[in-house]
Amino acid sequence: MTALVSTEWLAAHAGTPGLRLLDASYHVGLPGEPPRDAAAEFAAGHVPGATFMDLAGFNAPDAPLPSTMPDAAHFAARAGRLGLRRDDRIVLYDDAPHRTAARAWVMLRAFGFTDVALLDGGLAKWKAEGRPLEQGAAPVAPTIVEVPASGIGLLDLAAMHALQQDGSAQIVDARSTARFTGAEPDPRPGVAPGHIPGARNLPYPQLFNADGTWKQGEALAAAFTTAGVDLDRPLAMTCGSGITASVLAFGAHLLEREAAVYDGSWTEWGGDPATPKATGNA
Repeated sequence: MTALVSTEWLAAHAGTPGLRLLDASYHVGLPGEPPRDAAAEFAAGHVPGATFMDLAGFNAPDAPLPSTMPDAAHFAARAGRLGLRRDDRIVLYDDAPHRTAARAWVMLRAFGFTDVALLDGGLAKWKAEGRPLEQGAAPVAPTIVEVPASGIGLLDLAAMHALQQDGSAQIVDARSTARFTGAEPDPRPGVAPGHIPGARNLPYPQLFNADGTWKQGEALAAAFTTAGVDLDRPLAMTCGSGITASVLAFGAHLLEREAAVYDGSWTEWGGDPATPKATGNA
């Protein structure tokens, strides 16, 4: 299974044994964003055969930062409730402006799930094509999921300090230009404006076509290179809380480059008085 599957492919393979479809819609709820209930939206209409992942429920409990990756035990418990198995082929989709299926992709890979894909265009494309929807939520049989220790493809604050100082990886920031430059204050209280010194800015919407599908090939590579990103260097993706940094990581994966995600992202870095910070353009 390729990393990106079409709605046509999914419709043709629906019901195939071992193929799991997960709705990874998650609404960040930043100040000023209208409230949305991902679970209620799923129950009202989803791709037939999908299970609601409840990505918010995977966040590390009581973590001081938003959207923090869970430890192995918490991930295993939540994945078991979904009935996941190590040999499943998993297709993820979302109906969220922050493209949260990519965050689920990063998470599953961090815990050793390798056969994971995204549905190109997500629920919006499925609905635009007039494809059927299913209501409610079908029960799933729980499983016992054994996972390795977390951390595959993830970076913490200490690792980011090191690579920012030695330049061993290019830092790419998925936030809007206004937040990156500091022209717009950070929406989270206590977090400074600006960006990590040396970072490049690639707002994540630039990886998508007008119809919400992913850019691919030369068009996708151009989004990175136009932002000043050298795709032949190691890449470390960041954003506000690790959500849209995952979008950049998936985009790099489509170009056969692997990128690490800084989980704490700017909420951690910008909220720490000891970290260096920059404003203005890259």
